[in-house]
Amino acid sequence: MGLKVSQVAKKTGISPDAIRYYEELGLLPAAERTASGYRQFGEETVKRIGFIKDAQSLGLRLDEIGELLKIQDDGACPCGHTKLLLERKLEQVNRELEVLTGLKRQLERLSAQECYSDPDTPVWPCEIELKRGGETMTEPDCPCGCTCGSNDGPCTCGC
Repeated sequence: MGLKVSQVAKKTGISPDAIRYYEELGLLPAAERTASGYRQFGEETVKRIGFIKDAQSLGLRLDEIGELLKIQDDGACPCGHTKLLLERKLEQVNRELEVLTGLKRQLERLSAQECYSDPDTPVWPCEIELKRGGETMTEPDCPCGCTCGSNDGPCTCGC
């Protein structure tokens, strides 16, 4: 006896709609139907959904997962293709880490700045820094070496 969509959903922790969507995309083989039209899945569907979830947790997209499943369904070993997909994903993660590391440095530097107020200017010093995108631009005429002013304007820190 096969499993209904709701039973597969309960066993796998995904929604019945997701199961139907996976079937529509071809990630799951078309389910057999009962006389009344209910889908009936085999126990292998639960294992296949487990693979899909594991691959998603590694950052693979559904189309990439579909490629691996198709290779496997055709009777071949998808290891070579899996390795290629994972290497691409690793390169992407490394690029994202570089961007995030730079962002972290900028946020740390900006959050460590002292805030001061100058009633004679409508611009607050941290606004100047934020507009620069966090670039460090030391005011050349300021004895404290602050980064409050622009290179073409006066220092506004009041030191």
